[in-house]
Amino acid sequence: MNKQIDQQSADNIRSLAVAMVEKAKSGHPGGPMGGADFMHILYSEFFNYDPTDMEWPFRDRFFMDAGHLSTLMYAQYYLLGNYSKEDIANFRQWGSITPGHPEVDVARGIENTSGPLGQGHTMGVGAAIAAKFLQARFGDWMNHKIYGFISDGGIQEEVSQGAGRIAGHLGLSNFIMFFDSNDIQLSTSTDEVTTEDTAMKYESWGWKVVTIDGHDHDQIRKALTDANNETEKPTLIIGKTIMGKGCVTADGSMFEGYCELHGQPIGNTGADYKKTLLNLGANPESPFDIYGDVQEFYKDLIAEKTAKATEKKAQINAWRKENGALADKLDFFLSGKLPELDFETIEHKAGLATRGASSNVLGYLADHVENMIVSSADLSNSDKTDGFLKKSSALQKGDFSGSFLQAGVAELTMACIANGIALHGGVIPVVATFFVFSDYMKPAIRLSGIQELPVKYVWTHDAFRVGEDGPTHQPIEQEAQIRLLEKLKNHSGKNSFLAMRPADSAETSVAWKMALENTDTPSGLILSRQGIKDVPAQGVSRYQEALAAEQGGYLVKEVENPDVVLIANGSEVSTLVEAAAILEEQENLKVNIASIISEGVFRQQSKDYQNSVIPKNKPLFGLTAGLPVNLESLVGEHGKVFGVDHFGYSAPAKVLDDKFGFTGEKVSKEVLAYLSETVLIK
Repeated sequence: MNKQIDQQSADNIRSLAVAMVEKAKSGHPGGPMGGADFMHILYSEFFNYDPTDMEWPFRDRFFMDAGHLSTLMYAQYYLLGNYSKEDIANFRQWGSITPGHPEVDVARGIENTSGPLGQGHTMGVGAAIAAKFLQARFGDWMNHKIYGFISDGGIQEEVSQGAGRIAGHLGLSNFIMFFDSNDIQLSTSTDEVTTEDTAMKYESWGWKVVTIDGHDHDQIRKALTDANNETEKPTLIIGKTIMGKGCVTADGSMFEGYCELHGQPIGNTGADYKKTLLNLGANPESPFDIYGDVQEFYKDLIAEKTAKATEKKAQINAWRKENGALADKLDFFLSGKLPELDFETIEHKAGLATRGASSNVLGYLADHVENMIVSSADLSNSDKTDGFLKKSSALQKGDFSGSFLQAGVAELTMACIANGIALHGGVIPVVATFFVFSDYMKPAIRLSGIQELPVKYVWTHDAFRVGEDGPTHQPIEQEAQIRLLEKLKNHSGKNSFLAMRPADSAETSVAWKMALENTDTPSGLILSRQGIKDVPAQGVSRYQEALAAEQGGYLVKEVENPDVVLIANGSEVSTLVEAAAILEEQENLKVNIASIISEGVFRQQSKDYQNSVIPKNKPLFGLTAGLPVNLESLVGEHGKVFGVDHFGYSAPAKVLDDKFGFTGEKVSKEVLAYLSETVLIK
């Protein structure tokens, strides 16, 4: 312990945060100035990782919630050698690797993308669950810690309640979170928006809570020591800090704790930029320098971290030699690969709801994929994830031998946790709820897409046929929202999401195959509540034909030179089969039917393939239980889509089908009306 170097290091972090924001002319300097002491003590004395192997699976992990405090991370990691001076100086600029809010970059120490408050620390909870899950299977040597950093805004975001409740309930003693409590937020002081007792709240959830002076290094040190020794509970360290710690005015007077220091360069406030740098020991003419003594200290520190990691790796290697089969299994989990799976062997009864078919698949996966955690928002017996649960057990405090997370009614929390599980690695996360409640999950789904995480979303009760539950439970616009993500590219240039709405049981098996094999982006399965007539096989094997869904869409019924091509996904495909039979028998029309399980994947196929399924020179009619926009780009300007442009109503599903026009007979009449109008008809 060297009090002088500790203070210099914290002040160096502060000066770098100030300089980055000032040069960029935007950012949040005040919070990083307050959190600098904690960061330095954490990384210099407690944080275990290998500087030569940043992706080492058994490293400690730091999950930032307050993404606007990105300069705090960049400054700390600059001292640790993860960034260059040029990287720091180019904060928030085009092409920079130091963006305004941190974006996952494990090679430089950034474990998660953050910015939307509340999600960062909830992802940390997910990582802690993954670590406990793996530890239960491979041994207590897997004892790395997950650290979180949260601000007043993150504490206030509603998702923090779900994260706090679940972390406490599961006794995640490997999760340690620092609450940077400076009583200041962007536009107000916290006393204008809240009077809650944060410590009491977390204690009621089963957390160990300690309140400290967040600038007192000895208090930080003791709190972290006690947290690392805790074996029963997650720990919340409430650090009382000062917004803009170290800021001074032009005459040298202290200017700390003001709201205006939160979200703008300090040169735009009552503080003076140059005088503040001088007060912190920096050179205003070269503000991105690492102080000489600090540089030497961190050079030695990096060597110490490397040596400590080498010792840990030696212990792990000794375990590997004694546990060869387990070690191979662990490596397989961490590889992200799948075991050999035969989806064709999964049996489905005729006429199942696709949620029922999904339940059968999940039961199969429970027997064949050992590193999967399935979660449901208090709906396992309705979204049919109980097909998995019946062959496993729920995760519990002190017992992570199971594979099912009972999340309770907390869709957003559950989805954020899934992102954290995926970020940790080694575990495949699956989360389920009713499709209409995907609305609660959208912020986390978006971060799944941005971070390119292979989370599997299962959404049941996919249409107005939820029936008696009425308009609040009947998804109408949800499919259109989710499918927009298939049109949005991620930073790797790929569709940011894979959305699939299978037509029957066979397609459901294929959809699960596609989801599990998709390791680049999140996937979503949109499944029915009601039973669906299986699409008739054109040959011997319906499953083999359904494998064509891997191309995003295919013809489930095909004739030469059709008079019309009918297009749908999900349960509407079977309705089109009924309509086609009427059109053929009564009108002597030739009909093709296309099942487009994923437009995003379909659009990736060759133009020739797309045209073979949906020819541009034929009348095209689409049927969707959602907004017509779901299929409008597929049928084109001369086609027609029959859909729903209003909220649902409360009535039995078959009554709604009839009232809304979703019967084979009524759809056939819509097709005839379209054909009588289209200029394409011969």
